[in-house]
Formats: sequence, structure tokens, C-alpha cells
Amino acid sequence: MSLWLKNTTIINQQGQLEASEVFLNKGIIEAVGSDLSFQGKRANQIIDAQGALLTPGLIDVHVHLREPGFSEKETIKTGTMAAARGGFTTICAMPNVKPEPDTVEKLRAVQEKIRTDAVVKVLQYAPITKGLSTEPLTDQKVLLSAGAFAFTNDGVGVQTAGTMYLAMKEAAKNKTVIVAHTEDESLLFGGVMHEGTRNKELDLPGILSVTESSQIARDVLLSEATGAHYHVCHVSTKESVRIIRDAKRAGIPVTAEVTPHHLLLTEQDIPKDSALYKMNPPLRSPSDREALIEGLLDGTIDMIATDHAPHTIEEKNGSMMQAPFGVTGSETAFSLLYTHFVEKNIFTLAQLVEWLTIRPAKVFGLSAGTMEIGQKADLALFDLQTEKELLAEEYQSKAINTPFTGWKVKGQTFMTIVDGKIVYTGNC
Repeated sequence: MSLWLKNTTIINQQGQLEASEVFLNKGIIEAVGSDLSFQGKRANQIIDAQGALLTPGLIDVHVHLREPGFSEKETIKTGTMAAARGGFTTICAMPNVKPEPDTVEKLRAVQEKIRTDAVVKVLQYAPITKGLSTEPLTDQKVLLSAGAFAFTNDGVGVQTAGTMYLAMKEAAKNKTVIVAHTEDESLLFGGVMHEGTRNKELDLPGILSVTESSQIARDVLLSEATGAHYHVCHVSTKESVRIIRDAKRAGIPVTAEVTPHHLLLTEQDIPKDSALYKMNPPLRSPSDREALIEGLLDGTIDMIATDHAPHTIEEKNGSMMQAPFGVTGSETAFSLLYTHFVEKNIFTLAQLVEWLTIRPAKVFGLSAGTMEIGQKADLALFDLQTEKELLAEEYQSKAINTPFTGWKVKGQTFMTIVDGKIVYTGNC
């Protein structure tokens, strides 16, 4: 099967947009150039991209597919369809499912479901500890040999320094990555949103910034002591950014991600006690948001990841006090970030694409994230011209728990291609 993509726009090495064409053959990028009519003569399919931006397929290192155990929220099929609609061709699935993939048998069962149902490439995390509990540790070496991507207890922070230290020692020995949801549970005090000004106005218990940053401070020192690569999930506070910046300056092997919702919203944007705005970590203060943007721009934060966390309508239809934490993001990430940062000249388009492709690939050692000849044809096309409203009825995810429904955006996905096969076509 061969595919000729005509009338695309790419970002050149100077960061400028230029017209281009791409020829794909047997799932591989065979040619990129301004005129591929010679190769195109043997194409099985020709696509007129109508000037859409062509990028490497986006990479999301933080998604929740909810299967097995919580298929009422999401499944591997619907979650990967949502990813495809967002232009993502490689996603990394968190292990807080039931049963947790903390043994080879459980991991292989999830991988088999991925092989059967996924429409994009899915890399499966394994837990740091068995059952996502305080201890004991999982067998990293055995799980890595079975195809585990990296190790995380996302959804809960590792509560004891000793457990994290031993996990990092093993990770350094096994040359893998410890990916951390940082949350000191002794500092939670029943909070459901950021401890600032808005929680007091809404009479809701707050979550302290130090709940996150104190555990990052602990962990970067453990990373220094063990030499393990330590990756921080969904950074949300200015104190966390400062700690990560200082750690990088000290040569500690720490990397970090930030979510679109923490870049776009603050506690001040929460209109009422609505569970659509309940996520973990919570939406923080305007000064925290400014620090996150600065951290991305100066390289302290390495990449953007969605933390796509689907829940049922019933679970999210009410107060923050009863609802679970989480917001969806796979389908809206690129368009929201393009509209509110690139269009406003805060980020360049090249920077945005890099944070969603090149950087995660480099940090995690993935053979993806570029459009080099000879590479797997994992590609995304985005319509940068047409403005559309984000509509719940168009979501591919089973879930609609996002505060961004109704926002008008540009940059919606025109097409997503995995291994040379079209897995999503938009109605741009």
C-alpha cells in the first residue's frame, strides 16, 4: 500500500512553513519533497491535504485508557480512537487499572488487548510497586523483558522515601525511567481544588502547592543519589518548576511534563463548584501558570502530555466533593494549544510541535517524533485555518469530562496516519 500526500505544509529547519509532499510506501516514509509526481504515479491512494500542516505523529506519554477494570469510563479502542482524533500516533498508558499490570502475566494480558483493539501505538507502563501500594517493588527486570515501557504509580504518589530510593536504584541498574505522580498524601487534608483564593470563595477544601513540590524535592535528591532518570508527571506549581530547574542545573537526571489544562486555566477560571474542573493536580494560581509557561520556554519542562483521564457523565455530574479527579485531553490538546499560544505569539508553531513530538521521543528513547526518510510513517495533519467549536457529540472518547467543550479553536486534526495507514479523517 502506497500513499501520496499532496499540498501539505511542513515546518522547515528554519522554523518556517513551506509547501511539501510526502510519499509513503509499505508503512515507511519513502520521499519528502516539493514535487513527488514521479513517485506519486505508483501511489495506490492520493490525498490532497489542502494546505494542512503535516507533522510527525504526536506523542503523549501520559494517558489513561481505563481498561481493564473500568471500561464504563473508556476502553483501549475508544481511548486510542480519541488519541487518533487528536493527531497522536504513540501514547503511553498508565497502569492504574484493575488488575494492575504488575506481573508478566497481567502485563501480557493488557498488551494482547492493545494488539487487538488499539488504532494507534500504545506503550504500557508497569507499576513501581505491586498493586500501586506502598511496597513491595515490582520486578523491573522481568517486566521490562516482557515489554513494559517504564515504571510509575500514577494516580498515587510513592509515599515512602525508602521505597522510591530502592525503585530508583533498580531503575538505574535496568536503565529505565521512574515516572512520578508527586503527591504527599499526609498534606492532602481532604482537598479537592487548589488552596488559594477561589476555593475559599466556593467554600471547598484546598490542596496545598507543597503537596506536590515537597515530594519532587525529595525525589530529585534520590535521583541524584541513585543516578536514576526521574520524570515528573503533570507539573503544576511554581515551586515545582523552581526545584526541577535547580535540579537540572545541578546535573541531576530529571525531566518533566506539563498538561494543556494547567497551561490554559487557573483556579480563577473555575466558575462554580463543577466537577469538570476537578483534576489532580488541581488548577493552580495565575502565578503558577506563568511559571509553567516560562518553564516550557526555558527548557525546565521538557514536553506537553495530556493526562487524558476519562470518567462517566454520572461521576462528573455534580460537586467536586464527590467526583473523581480527571479531565480528558487527547482530542483537544493540539487545537487548544495552537489557538491560545501559537496564534497569540506566545509559542512558535515549531516549539509546540517539538514539545509534542521530538522532545518526548528523545527523553524516552523512542524511534518516533520525526519525519525522516526510512522511518515508520506515523504522521498527523492539522487544519490551521478553519475555526470550529469543540462539540461533545464529536468526541471519540467515551467520556466528555472536559471544561473546554464549546471553545472555538483552530488546528483540528485533518488526518492521522499510523504505519502508513489512515486511522482518522476529520471533517475540517
